[in-house]
Amino acid sequence: MLRWVPLVAMCAGLSAQQMTPPPLPAPPPQPPQGELKKDRGQPKTSDKEYVPPEEDNSIAKDDVSFNPLQSMKEITAGDFYYHKHSYVAAAGRFKRATQYNEGNAEAWLKLGEVEEKLKDRKAAHDAYAKYLDVASDAKNAAEIKKKLDKLK
Repeated sequence: MLRWVPLVAMCAGLSAQQMTPPPLPAPPPQPPQGELKKDRGQPKTSDKEYVPPEEDNSIAKDDVSFNPLQSMKEITAGDFYYHKHSYVAAAGRFKRATQYNEGNAEAWLKLGEVEEKLKDRKAAHDAYAKYLDVASDAKNAAEIKKKLDKLK
């Protein structure tokens, strides 16, 4: 057993030497104070002023263009929330569906129904009016006109 003690001590000494970190490289030279740029933190892509992206999603503007497939997906998601009795989320989805396709009568009708559930009479009236503009020859047009008269 005593034969191994010097060998273990020598191995421990070698491993301790290997564990010391290498010296750090010298920092890069700093320019003189007069040559510092004023727009240091902003990327220079063109001569236009740099505008950082909006962090608050409620303020940020989305680029919504005509997309009937996305409109149908939003209606499907709105139906899901409607059946869960989450009317605020359903209203958001139906509004989004009308943004993607303003001619989608189903989205306007469902938005009117949700706004009625939320007791927002003006929004429900506007949605039903738009529904009648888009689908004036619908089967339930007389029923919707009665709802419009009640909401006034």
